[in-house]
Amino acid sequence: MSASRTVRRIAATALAAGSVVAAAAMPASADSGHGHGHGYGHGRHQSYSNVVLGDIQYNSPGRDDWSNRSLNREWVEVTNTGRRAVDLDGWTLSDRDGNRYRFDDLRLPGYATVRVHTGRGHDTRRDVYQGSWDYIWGNYADKATLRDDRGRTVDTQSWGYRR
Repeated sequence: MSASRTVRRIAATALAAGSVVAAAAMPASADSGHGHGHGYGHGRHQSYSNVVLGDIQYNSPGRDDWSNRSLNREWVEVTNTGRRAVDLDGWTLSDRDGNRYRFDDLRLPGYATVRVHTGRGHDTRRDVYQGSWDYIWGNYADKATLRDDRGRTVDTQSWGYRR
């Protein structure tokens, strides 16, 4: 192998290593929807599970008039990114203020999403309802935490600045 070829390989390896280090050092993606209260939060923690928090509509579109329709336009998506179904019975979704929704008798199929609405309604495989008469998620700052039936944190998302 020629010296110039060896130098080129070493240079290419160094550049590749530098790009890996740079990518690892980049900050996590910020909220893609700060203006309208929809999107991924910028503080994110995920543990072992294939179940993750998806999109979060933390600022109900339109006027906050406390109607059931408005309350249900505030929601959190829980997604199973794996192939196998996951039994969510006993899992919880909570906010920073301690409001907590407990999943009851829900099996989330592989590659499926369930949307947890704030207001009242009839649970289906794709939509479940917390039954709240008040808004849960902070429009400017909050944290959603998903825990399994043993209380272990599975995923979190936060947005805004902590008060």
